[in-house]
Amino acid sequence: MRYNTKKHIGLLTLPLARASVTPLLHLVEILNNISTRFTLVTGNEGHLAYKGEHRFIVHSVNYKIDNSVWKVARYLYGQVKASILLIKISRGVDFWFFFGGQRSVVPIIAAKLLNKKVIIVMAGSAIRDSSFSQDNFLEVIKMLSSTCLSLADKIVIYSPNLIPEWDLESYRHKIVIAHRHFLDFETFTVTTPISNRSPLIGYIGRLSGEKGIQHFAKALPAIFIDRQDLHVLIGGDGELKDSIAVSLQEEELTARVDLPGWISHDDLPKYLNQLHLLVLPSYTEGLPNIMLEAMACGTPVLATPVGAIPDVIINGKTGFFMDNNSPECIAENVIQALNSPDLEQIAEAGRRFVEKNFTFGSVVERWKEVLEEI
Repeated sequence: MRYNTKKHIGLLTLPLARASVTPLLHLVEILNNISTRFTLVTGNEGHLAYKGEHRFIVHSVNYKIDNSVWKVARYLYGQVKASILLIKISRGVDFWFFFGGQRSVVPIIAAKLLNKKVIIVMAGSAIRDSSFSQDNFLEVIKMLSSTCLSLADKIVIYSPNLIPEWDLESYRHKIVIAHRHFLDFETFTVTTPISNRSPLIGYIGRLSGEKGIQHFAKALPAIFIDRQDLHVLIGGDGELKDSIAVSLQEEELTARVDLPGWISHDDLPKYLNQLHLLVLPSYTEGLPNIMLEAMACGTPVLATPVGAIPDVIINGKTGFFMDNNSPECIAENVIQALNSPDLEQIAEAGRRFVEKNFTFGSVVERWKEVLEEI
Protein backbone atom coordinates (compact mmCIF):
# COMPACT_ATOMS: atom_id res chain seq x y z
CA MET A 1 0.00 0.00 0.00
CA ARG A 2 1.35 3.40 -0.95
CA TYR A 3 1.82 5.69 2.03
CA ASN A 4 1.39 9.44 1.65
CA THR A 5 3.63 11.20 4.18
CA LYS A 6 2.46 14.72 3.32
CA LYS A 7 0.27 15.00 6.38
CA HIS A 8 0.07 17.43 9.28
CA ILE A 9 -1.29 15.60 12.32
CA GLY A 10 -2.70 17.22 15.43
CA LEU A 11 -3.22 15.32 18.69
CA LEU A 12 -5.43 16.67 21.48
CA THR A 13 -5.91 15.31 24.96
CA LEU A 14 -7.69 16.97 27.83
CA PRO A 15 -5.48 17.45 30.93
CA LEU A 16 -4.00 14.14 32.04
CA ALA A 17 -3.24 12.43 35.32
CA ARG A 18 0.08 10.62 35.88
CA ALA A 19 -1.26 7.20 34.91
CA SER A 20 -2.03 8.42 31.37
CA VAL A 21 1.40 9.86 30.59
CA THR A 22 3.07 6.67 29.32
CA PRO A 23 0.24 5.89 26.86
CA LEU A 24 0.46 9.48 25.63
CA LEU A 25 4.24 9.26 25.19
CA HIS A 26 3.83 6.17 23.00
CA LEU A 27 1.10 7.64 20.80
CA VAL A 28 3.03 10.88 20.34
CA GLU A 29 6.14 9.02 19.17
CA ILE A 30 4.09 7.07 16.64
CA LEU A 31 2.18 10.03 15.21
CA ASN A 32 5.26 12.24 15.09
CA ASN A 33 7.04 9.47 13.16
CA ILE A 34 4.35 9.11 10.48
CA SER A 35 3.72 12.83 9.88
CA THR A 36 5.68 15.61 8.24
CA ARG A 37 4.42 18.03 10.88
CA PHE A 38 3.00 17.28 14.31
CA THR A 39 1.17 19.42 16.86
CA LEU A 40 0.28 18.37 20.41
CA VAL A 41 -2.35 19.89 22.69
CA THR A 42 -2.36 18.49 26.21
CA GLY A 43 -2.36 19.57 29.83
CA ASN A 44 -1.39 18.96 33.43
CA GLU A 45 0.90 15.89 33.61
CA GLY A 46 0.82 15.58 29.82
CA HIS A 47 2.21 19.08 29.42
CA LEU A 48 4.87 18.52 32.08
CA ALA A 49 6.07 15.45 30.17
CA TYR A 50 6.79 17.62 27.11
CA LYS A 51 8.19 20.70 28.79
CA GLY A 52 11.13 21.85 26.68
CA GLU A 53 10.17 19.73 23.66
CA HIS A 54 11.75 21.00 20.40
CA ARG A 55 10.82 18.36 17.81
CA PHE A 56 7.23 19.60 17.47
CA ILE A 57 4.89 22.28 18.77
CA VAL A 58 3.25 21.72 22.17
CA HIS A 59 0.30 23.75 23.43
CA SER A 60 -1.00 23.47 26.98
CA VAL A 61 -4.52 23.41 28.38
CA ASN A 62 -4.32 23.07 32.16
CA TYR A 63 -6.98 22.87 34.83
CA LYS A 64 -7.44 21.11 38.15
CA ILE A 65 -8.88 17.59 38.01
CA ASP A 66 -10.95 16.80 41.09
CA ASN A 67 -14.33 15.65 42.38
CA SER A 68 -15.37 18.92 44.00
CA VAL A 69 -18.52 20.92 43.32
CA TRP A 70 -16.44 22.84 40.77
CA LYS A 71 -15.78 19.73 38.68
CA VAL A 72 -18.36 20.56 35.99
CA ALA A 73 -17.31 24.21 35.76
CA ARG A 74 -13.63 23.30 35.41
CA TYR A 75 -14.49 20.64 32.85
CA LEU A 76 -16.49 23.08 30.70
CA TYR A 77 -13.76 25.69 31.05
CA GLY A 78 -11.17 23.19 29.84
CA GLN A 79 -13.33 22.13 26.89
CA VAL A 80 -13.92 25.69 25.74
CA LYS A 81 -10.26 26.65 26.23
CA ALA A 82 -9.10 23.61 24.22
CA SER A 83 -11.61 24.37 21.46
CA ILE A 84 -10.52 27.99 21.09
CA LEU A 85 -6.91 26.85 20.89
CA LEU A 86 -7.77 24.15 18.34
CA ILE A 87 -9.51 26.71 16.12
CA LYS A 88 -6.48 29.03 16.28
CA ILE A 89 -3.92 26.38 15.32
CA SER A 90 -5.91 24.20 12.89
CA ARG A 91 -4.75 25.84 9.68
CA GLY A 92 -2.91 23.21 7.68
CA VAL A 93 -3.80 20.34 10.01
CA ASP A 94 -5.10 17.37 8.01
CA PHE A 95 -6.18 15.10 10.89
CA TRP A 96 -7.11 15.74 14.50
CA PHE A 97 -6.54 12.73 16.73
CA PHE A 98 -8.26 12.75 20.13
CA PHE A 99 -6.64 10.46 22.68
CA GLY A 100 -9.28 9.16 25.06
CA GLY A 101 -11.61 11.54 23.26
CA GLN A 102 -14.95 10.19 24.43
CA ARG A 103 -15.50 13.30 26.57
CA SER A 104 -13.91 15.92 24.28
CA VAL A 105 -17.22 16.89 22.71
CA VAL A 106 -16.63 20.65 22.30
CA PRO A 107 -13.16 20.35 20.67
CA ILE A 108 -14.47 17.56 18.41
CA ILE A 109 -17.38 19.74 17.29
CA ALA A 110 -14.91 22.56 16.61
CA ALA A 111 -12.74 20.26 14.48
CA LYS A 112 -15.76 19.04 12.51
CA LEU A 113 -16.92 22.61 11.87
CA LEU A 114 -13.45 23.29 10.44
CA ASN A 115 -13.94 20.28 8.13
CA LYS A 116 -11.08 18.33 9.71
CA LYS A 117 -10.90 14.56 9.90
CA VAL A 118 -11.55 13.44 13.48
CA ILE A 119 -10.05 10.22 14.83
CA ILE A 120 -10.74 9.07 18.39
CA VAL A 121 -8.09 6.78 19.90
CA MET A 122 -9.81 4.91 22.72
CA ALA A 123 -7.56 4.05 25.66
CA GLY A 124 -10.49 2.61 27.60
CA SER A 125 -14.24 2.84 27.91
CA ALA A 126 -15.24 6.06 29.67
CA ILE A 127 -18.69 4.62 30.33
CA ARG A 128 -17.47 1.37 31.90
CA ASP A 129 -14.82 3.12 33.97
CA SER A 130 -17.35 5.64 35.26
CA SER A 131 -19.92 2.96 36.09
CA PHE A 132 -17.42 1.01 38.20
CA SER A 133 -16.31 4.17 40.02
CA GLN A 134 -19.98 5.09 40.60
CA ASP A 135 -19.49 8.49 38.98
CA ASN A 136 -22.42 10.82 39.70
CA PHE A 137 -22.20 12.08 36.13
CA LEU A 138 -22.53 8.66 34.47
CA GLU A 139 -25.57 9.61 32.38
CA VAL A 140 -23.83 12.76 31.19
CA ILE A 141 -20.73 10.74 30.29
CA LYS A 142 -22.90 8.31 28.30
CA MET A 143 -24.35 11.21 26.32
CA LEU A 144 -20.92 12.78 25.73
CA SER A 145 -19.40 9.48 24.64
CA SER A 146 -22.24 8.74 22.21
CA THR A 147 -21.98 12.21 20.68
CA CYS A 148 -18.19 12.05 20.28
CA LEU A 149 -18.17 8.57 18.77
CA SER A 150 -20.97 9.50 16.36
CA LEU A 151 -19.06 12.58 15.16
CA ALA A 152 -15.74 10.74 14.69
CA ASP A 153 -14.63 9.75 11.20
CA LYS A 154 -12.67 6.81 12.60
CA ILE A 155 -12.35 5.13 16.00
CA VAL A 156 -9.11 3.33 16.84
CA ILE A 157 -9.25 0.47 19.35
CA TYR A 158 -6.72 -2.17 20.35
CA SER A 159 -8.61 -5.36 19.53
CA PRO A 160 -11.83 -6.65 17.91
CA ASN A 161 -12.62 -8.13 21.34
CA LEU A 162 -13.34 -4.61 22.55
CA ILE A 163 -16.24 -3.99 20.15
CA PRO A 164 -18.80 -6.01 22.15
CA GLU A 165 -17.10 -5.38 25.50
CA TRP A 166 -17.23 -1.60 25.10
CA ASP A 167 -20.65 -1.66 23.37
CA LEU A 168 -19.32 -0.32 20.06
CA GLU A 169 -21.38 -2.45 17.65
CA SER A 170 -23.18 0.55 16.17
CA TYR A 171 -19.80 2.10 15.26
CA ARG A 172 -18.28 -1.04 13.72
CA HIS A 173 -18.20 0.51 10.23
CA LYS A 174 -15.76 3.21 11.37
CA ILE A 175 -13.55 1.14 13.70
CA VAL A 176 -9.87 0.56 12.94
CA ILE A 177 -7.76 -1.94 14.88
CA ALA A 178 -4.31 -0.73 15.98
CA HIS A 179 -2.46 -0.52 19.28
CA ARG A 180 0.10 2.10 20.30
CA HIS A 181 2.13 -0.18 22.56
CA PHE A 182 5.86 -0.67 22.12
CA LEU A 183 8.63 -1.33 24.60
CA ASP A 184 12.24 -0.36 25.11
CA PHE A 185 13.67 -3.84 25.52
CA GLU A 186 16.95 -2.52 26.87
CA THR A 187 15.03 -1.03 29.80
CA PHE A 188 12.36 -3.68 30.23
CA THR A 189 14.42 -6.84 30.34
CA VAL A 190 15.25 -9.67 32.70
CA THR A 191 17.85 -8.62 35.26
CA THR A 192 16.94 -11.21 37.90
CA PRO A 193 15.89 -14.69 36.72
CA ILE A 194 12.61 -15.77 38.25
CA SER A 195 14.37 -18.68 39.97
CA ASN A 196 16.46 -16.15 41.94
CA ARG A 197 13.56 -13.97 43.07
CA SER A 198 12.12 -13.89 46.58
CA PRO A 199 8.55 -15.16 47.09
CA LEU A 200 6.79 -11.92 46.13
CA ILE A 201 3.67 -11.30 44.05
CA GLY A 202 2.01 -8.00 43.28
CA TYR A 203 -0.31 -5.59 41.59
CA ILE A 204 0.90 -2.35 39.99
CA GLY A 205 -1.59 0.13 38.59
CA ARG A 206 -4.41 2.48 39.37
CA LEU A 207 -6.13 1.75 42.69
CA SER A 208 -9.70 2.11 41.48
CA GLY A 209 -12.83 0.00 41.33
CA GLU A 210 -12.67 -1.09 37.69
CA LYS A 211 -9.21 -2.58 38.28
CA GLY A 212 -10.55 -5.11 40.82
CA ILE A 213 -7.77 -4.28 43.27
CA GLN A 214 -10.20 -4.36 46.21
CA HIS A 215 -10.88 -8.05 45.46
CA PHE A 216 -7.15 -8.81 45.29
CA ALA A 217 -6.74 -7.32 48.77
CA LYS A 218 -9.61 -9.47 50.06
CA ALA A 219 -8.00 -12.58 48.54
CA LEU A 220 -4.75 -12.16 50.47
CA PRO A 221 -5.74 -13.94 53.74
CA ALA A 222 -6.55 -17.15 51.84
CA ILE A 223 -3.35 -16.86 49.79
CA PHE A 224 -1.23 -16.33 52.90
CA ILE A 225 -2.71 -19.42 54.58
CA ASP A 226 -1.45 -21.54 51.70
CA ARG A 227 1.84 -19.67 51.13
CA GLN A 228 3.19 -18.62 54.52
CA ASP A 229 6.49 -17.43 53.02
CA LEU A 230 4.81 -15.07 50.54
CA HIS A 231 4.88 -11.26 50.54
CA VAL A 232 2.83 -8.87 48.40
CA LEU A 233 3.45 -5.55 46.66
CA ILE A 234 0.53 -3.24 45.84
CA GLY A 235 1.93 -0.29 43.91
CA GLY A 236 -0.04 2.67 42.63
CA ASP A 237 -2.34 5.48 43.56
CA GLY A 238 -6.06 6.13 43.32
CA GLU A 239 -9.32 6.59 45.16
CA LEU A 240 -9.16 3.16 46.86
CA LYS A 241 -5.69 3.68 48.33
CA ASP A 242 -6.88 4.59 51.83
CA SER A 243 -9.60 1.93 52.02
CA ILE A 244 -7.13 -0.78 50.97
CA ALA A 245 -4.66 0.37 53.63
CA VAL A 246 -7.42 0.23 56.26
CA SER A 247 -8.49 -3.24 55.09
CA LEU A 248 -4.94 -4.56 55.38
CA GLN A 249 -4.65 -3.14 58.90
CA GLU A 250 -7.95 -4.72 59.96
CA GLU A 251 -6.79 -8.10 58.64
CA GLU A 252 -3.38 -7.62 60.31
CA LEU A 253 -1.58 -8.09 57.00
CA THR A 254 0.56 -4.96 56.93
CA ALA A 255 3.75 -6.83 57.83
CA ARG A 256 3.47 -8.86 54.63
CA VAL A 257 2.11 -6.25 52.22
CA ASP A 258 4.14 -3.31 50.90
CA LEU A 259 2.27 -0.18 49.72
CA PRO A 260 4.96 2.01 48.12
CA GLY A 261 2.45 4.35 46.46
CA TRP A 262 3.02 5.65 42.96
CA ILE A 263 5.86 3.86 41.13
CA SER A 264 7.61 5.93 38.49
CA HIS A 265 8.09 4.48 35.03
CA ASP A 266 11.86 4.58 35.52
CA ASP A 267 11.55 2.37 38.61
CA LEU A 268 9.14 -0.17 37.10
CA PRO A 269 11.79 -2.60 35.75
CA LYS A 270 13.36 -2.86 39.22
CA TYR A 271 10.02 -3.72 40.82
CA LEU A 272 8.92 -6.08 38.05
CA ASN A 273 12.19 -8.01 38.33
CA GLN A 274 11.35 -8.75 41.97
CA LEU A 275 7.95 -10.36 41.31
CA HIS A 276 7.13 -14.02 40.84
CA LEU A 277 3.67 -13.10 39.54
CA LEU A 278 1.82 -9.93 38.53
CA VAL A 279 -1.92 -10.07 39.22
CA LEU A 280 -4.36 -8.00 37.12
CA PRO A 281 -7.92 -8.68 38.36
CA SER A 282 -9.61 -6.02 36.20
CA TYR A 283 -13.27 -5.75 35.29
CA THR A 284 -12.37 -3.83 32.14
CA GLU A 285 -9.14 -3.09 30.26
CA GLY A 286 -7.82 -1.94 26.93
CA LEU A 287 -4.33 -3.35 26.49
CA PRO A 288 -2.48 -2.72 29.78
CA ASN A 289 1.10 -1.49 29.44
CA ILE A 290 2.03 -3.02 32.78
CA MET A 291 1.19 -6.50 31.48
CA LEU A 292 3.57 -6.13 28.52
CA GLU A 293 6.29 -4.55 30.67
CA ALA A 294 6.05 -7.38 33.19
CA MET A 295 6.27 -10.04 30.49
CA ALA A 296 9.33 -8.32 28.99
CA CYS A 297 10.95 -8.53 32.44
CA GLY A 298 10.27 -12.27 32.60
CA THR A 299 7.41 -11.90 35.09
CA PRO A 300 4.37 -14.11 34.41
CA VAL A 301 0.97 -12.42 34.51
CA LEU A 302 -2.31 -13.69 35.96
CA ALA A 303 -5.23 -11.68 34.55
CA THR A 304 -8.92 -11.68 33.84
CA PRO A 305 -9.60 -12.32 30.10
CA VAL A 306 -10.95 -8.84 29.35
CA GLY A 307 -10.18 -6.24 26.69
CA ALA A 308 -7.24 -7.06 24.44
CA ILE A 309 -5.54 -9.24 27.08
CA PRO A 310 -6.56 -12.51 25.31
CA ASP A 311 -4.62 -11.29 22.24
CA VAL A 312 -1.45 -11.56 24.33
CA ILE A 313 -2.00 -14.18 27.03
CA ILE A 314 -2.62 -17.79 26.07
CA ASN A 315 -3.61 -19.54 29.27
CA GLY A 316 -0.86 -21.84 30.47
CA LYS A 317 1.40 -20.84 27.56
CA THR A 318 2.31 -17.14 27.80
CA GLY A 319 0.52 -16.38 31.07
CA PHE A 320 -2.49 -17.31 33.19
CA PHE A 321 -6.20 -16.51 33.16
CA MET A 322 -8.71 -16.50 36.00
CA ASP A 323 -12.42 -16.89 35.21
CA ASN A 324 -13.47 -13.90 37.30
CA ASN A 325 -12.08 -11.50 39.88
CA SER A 326 -13.86 -12.72 42.99
CA PRO A 327 -11.50 -13.01 45.99
CA GLU A 328 -12.00 -16.79 45.98
CA CYS A 329 -11.12 -17.11 42.29
CA ILE A 330 -8.10 -14.83 42.64
CA ALA A 331 -6.75 -16.80 45.60
CA GLU A 332 -7.24 -20.16 43.89
CA ASN A 333 -5.52 -19.04 40.68
CA VAL A 334 -2.63 -17.27 42.40
CA ILE A 335 -1.82 -20.45 44.32
CA GLN A 336 -2.21 -22.57 41.20
CA ALA A 337 0.06 -20.30 39.15
CA LEU A 338 2.77 -20.18 41.82
CA ASN A 339 2.68 -23.98 42.08
CA SER A 340 2.88 -24.49 38.31
CA PRO A 341 5.89 -26.63 37.35
CA ASP A 342 6.00 -24.67 34.06
CA LEU A 343 6.22 -21.21 35.61
CA GLU A 344 9.69 -20.43 34.26
CA GLN A 345 8.85 -21.71 30.76
CA ILE A 346 5.64 -19.65 30.71
CA ALA A 347 7.57 -16.56 31.77
CA GLU A 348 10.09 -17.12 28.98
CA ALA A 349 7.37 -17.71 26.37
CA GLY A 350 5.66 -14.49 27.42
CA ARG A 351 8.92 -12.58 27.16
CA ARG A 352 9.56 -13.88 23.64
CA PHE A 353 6.01 -13.01 22.56
CA VAL A 354 6.22 -9.34 23.54
CA GLU A 355 9.73 -8.97 22.10
CA LYS A 356 8.41 -10.21 18.76
CA ASN A 357 5.13 -8.29 18.62
CA PHE A 358 5.68 -4.98 20.41
CA THR A 359 8.61 -3.31 18.68
CA PHE A 360 8.46 0.34 17.65
CA GLY A 361 8.98 -0.54 13.99
CA SER A 362 6.05 -2.94 13.77
CA VAL A 363 3.71 -0.49 15.50
CA VAL A 364 4.70 2.39 13.21
CA GLU A 365 4.05 0.30 10.10
CA ARG A 366 0.54 -0.50 11.29
CA TRP A 367 -0.20 3.17 11.99
CA LYS A 368 0.96 4.11 8.50
CA GLU A 369 -1.73 1.75 7.25
CA VAL A 370 -4.25 3.36 9.60
CA LEU A 371 -3.51 6.77 8.11
CA GLU A 372 -4.14 5.38 4.63
CA GLU A 373 -7.46 3.89 5.77
CA ILE A 374 -8.57 7.30 7.01
